[in-house]
Amino acid sequence: MTNKELFPPSRALLASVEKICKITSPYSISLENDSLFIQAMKEVIRWHQEKSTFYRQFLKDSNFDINKWDGDLVKIPSIPAEFFKYHSIKSVSDESVHISLTSSGTTGQKSQMFFDEWSLGCAQQMVDFIYDYYGWITPGKKTNYLLYTYQTEVDSKLGTAFTDNYLTKYAPVNRAEFTLKLTGKGGHDFDVFGAIKTLQEYEIQELPVRIFGFPSFFYFTLQRMKELKYKPLKLSPESLVFLGGGWKGYANQEINKSELYALAEEMLGIPNHRLRDGFGSVEHCIPYIECSKHHFHIPVYSKVLIRDLKTLDSVGYDKPGFLQFIAPYITSAPANAVTMGDLAILHKGETCGCGLKTDWFEILGRAGISKNKSCAIAAAELLKDFV
Repeated sequence: MTNKELFPPSRALLASVEKICKITSPYSISLENDSLFIQAMKEVIRWHQEKSTFYRQFLKDSNFDINKWDGDLVKIPSIPAEFFKYHSIKSVSDESVHISLTSSGTTGQKSQMFFDEWSLGCAQQMVDFIYDYYGWITPGKKTNYLLYTYQTEVDSKLGTAFTDNYLTKYAPVNRAEFTLKLTGKGGHDFDVFGAIKTLQEYEIQELPVRIFGFPSFFYFTLQRMKELKYKPLKLSPESLVFLGGGWKGYANQEINKSELYALAEEMLGIPNHRLRDGFGSVEHCIPYIECSKHHFHIPVYSKVLIRDLKTLDSVGYDKPGFLQFIAPYITSAPANAVTMGDLAILHKGETCGCGLKTDWFEILGRAGISKNKSCAIAAAELLKDFV
């Protein structure tokens, strides 16, 4: 799907980084891939150590010497994702910054991440590979879209909206409608009845429908349809729901995914295996996409550790802790080992049952309470008049 061939900023210094990020089978397991991942991490750590004064000092303060590293991922110093909300760090020149993305809406503390052409294109290409794996790239089928995300201005750099618009490239757009519409005053309003009307019109057209965006808004639309006794719709069985952004800031209304998916099947007629959730962040752009059993399997491009809440030691499988991502893809900022504010559990791949063998993680929720507002929190504020 990516038309332009991508290359890292130095093919000589980042040869293994390039190789692992271009693996087209996103869930393949092999000793060769494991070895390649370790080599890629060595390359990218050296890259950031050379290019970033901050990262060089960070490694020194962490008593980490890449030349003595034995390949144990647990030993790589990790930066809290929260750090990027207060510091703009990059390992490339201003001229090499292809785009910067922020993680929040119009309110709250924002993470700003800088991406060179390789880092952004690489993450997008991984989505290409995963969509292709699941058979979701359908260039010959016109598709209607309903986007539960912010209607964008031309120059919008909001991460959530950027992602959702990017995802419309996998099937040609017949029609696309936003549910969070610009007010003309710099804000957005949630148009629930406009969303319902659009879905009704899409049913008549009988084209595949792709629904992307915040699960909270999607749920509220389905809930309103049911409360007002709207007749359940029967959308094309080739339709796809792909959610992301979480319920953060609106946890008191959150329902579990099995309930949400059951409601979507009931009110829209979309099969369960075509209802998926995605997980990711501006600080770590590797795509984690639910399998048919609704688990987040870890692609070949990254590794996941779970850290103890008190000691930050790695706790292994089946125990809760902080979610840590490790990945060599990003060359524009030293975000190759990032500890999130999310609580999670790591599970062995074979416990899933979908056929994939890679490990998967389960999100338990967010740690602590913060005044910071994410995309989901800003979006939740738009719902306050409807619940």
